[in-house]
Amino acid sequence: MFKFIIIFFMLSFYSASYSSAKDKIISQMRLTNVLSFNFVQTIDKKIENGTCIIKYPKKIFCEYNGFNKKTIVSNGKSLVIKSENRGNYYIYPLNKTPLELLLDKKYLISKINILEPREIDNNFLAFKIFENNSEINIFFDKKNFNLVGWQTEDIYKNLIITFISSTMINQKINDKIFILPKND
Repeated sequence: MFKFIIIFFMLSFYSASYSSAKDKIISQMRLTNVLSFNFVQTIDKKIENGTCIIKYPKKIFCEYNGFNKKTIVSNGKSLVIKSENRGNYYIYPLNKTPLELLLDKKYLISKINILEPREIDNNFLAFKIFENNSEINIFFDKKNFNLVGWQTEDIYKNLIITFISSTMINQKINDKIFILPKND
């Protein structure tokens, strides 16, 4: 009987520590309306980097460095990917991409609230979300509870891993950046 009591207290402590981390992640997310960051993204073994601004709900503006000078913009309904070098762009309904869920703070909070995190390398907490036949993994720093990245599949079923750094929260931004670009 004594063993069961000890195991019960150990499990309670273990669960409470993750519960506390979840509460801190949720609290941090609730306070965040704008998130600016640098990113490194791997898409099917191809590495790209750049800068992004997310404005909740569902808006994003990213500028990629490198040859294509790609820009990604969402106004909350559509997602446009524009290549400066090629001069063309592609438009997708946002709800057909995993970004729709990643850019929806209320949705993420509701999922984090019911999921149990898994610890990665003693530095990160990860949450695995299954939605619309897709898997999304989101990662948070275990020390400061900030978002540090995500893993999804694009519409072509390529694995996309995004790591973010130099994060700034609630910076003033010009909302005009979320106006969808036009073909030149």
